[in-house]
Amino acid sequence: MLPTLGRGKSNSMERIGAVVIGAGVIGLACGRALARRGIETLILERHSAFGTEISARNSEVIHAGLYYPQASLKACFCVEGRRQVYAFCASHGVSHRRCGKLVVATSKEQEFKLDALMRQGRANGVDDLRLLTTAEARALEPELQCTAALLSPSTGIIDSYGLMLALLGDAEGDGAVLALNSPVVGGCVSDGGIELDIGGAEPMRLRADRVVNAAGLSAPTMASCIAGFPSRHVPKAYLAKGNYYSLTGRSPFSHLVYPLPEPGGLGVHLTLDLGGQARFGPDVEWIEAPDYAVDPVRAEGFYAEVRRYWPGLADSALVPAYAGIRPKISGPGEQAADFLIQGPEAHGIPGWINLFGIESPGLTACLAIADHVADQIS
Repeated sequence: MLPTLGRGKSNSMERIGAVVIGAGVIGLACGRALARRGIETLILERHSAFGTEISARNSEVIHAGLYYPQASLKACFCVEGRRQVYAFCASHGVSHRRCGKLVVATSKEQEFKLDALMRQGRANGVDDLRLLTTAEARALEPELQCTAALLSPSTGIIDSYGLMLALLGDAEGDGAVLALNSPVVGGCVSDGGIELDIGGAEPMRLRADRVVNAAGLSAPTMASCIAGFPSRHVPKAYLAKGNYYSLTGRSPFSHLVYPLPEPGGLGVHLTLDLGGQARFGPDVEWIEAPDYAVDPVRAEGFYAEVRRYWPGLADSALVPAYAGIRPKISGPGEQAADFLIQGPEAHGIPGWINLFGIESPGLTACLAIADHVADQIS
């Protein structure tokens, strides 16, 4: 049910300062940032709970900022966002741990790539990276097999649900309202703002001065359903599914362990949850429509990948965990796209901002992205 908005009506239509479409971690962070600036803000979510898609189906890693081209939005927002999210977790009691990460080379041929990755990270402002010899890496993780490793001490893990709950608490404390079961089913650009048609149990139309399209997987579809929005500015959407498998038994690792990146992702890596449970993934599976089923057979391909850096992985030790989907705006074989934060200067619609292709490191970058969005339209 939609809340009473409280700013009166214009031509029998509710009006509000800002609408954020989508209540994942990015939408909640944007709603918080707008509300903190004194803007009456409504966060619309089509599902019955917040953060049930991308934000609930990822590695829950706080990234340092190694992988992204210098001066890209991913690099800038990841490095700044990492600083912000650690401070936010400390001030709001969000569970997290700065456990560190090892990126490993498993052959002499890979070591030059490891050195290049360190240079890339340092160029992005990650100043605590260190190359380790085999002996140094094994001193940290005795079961690890590698010829060299890159240590990233500022990589960590986080309770993503706890982060979203804290963001929502801040947003509501500053007057924002979350409306669940409230899908945006259409709308149009008008002289007086942006009109949105909202479905659900009590359908309505409202007019917003500002709209942030943070709909994640559905962001391109959302932009396309607004009459008057120029279709040439909507990128083609691609869906890259990532499957995760949990390790049965206790993990022998205390750090995250990553191979070198591969096309479409960061390789089948070992991550930990805050309870110490290990999981492996994600892989890259290009799909046409959202599908969260995890095929147990795909685990067979994980064993060879993982045993390159952990030869002690036992047969039948991996069981299906969950799957997530990356909201790509670049397809198979294409160079990975940067975040696309598209405002009026690009498409000409006052007050409208699209957030396209906000995949990893979106969780880490959420607060930095939100500040940027709020600064653009507030």
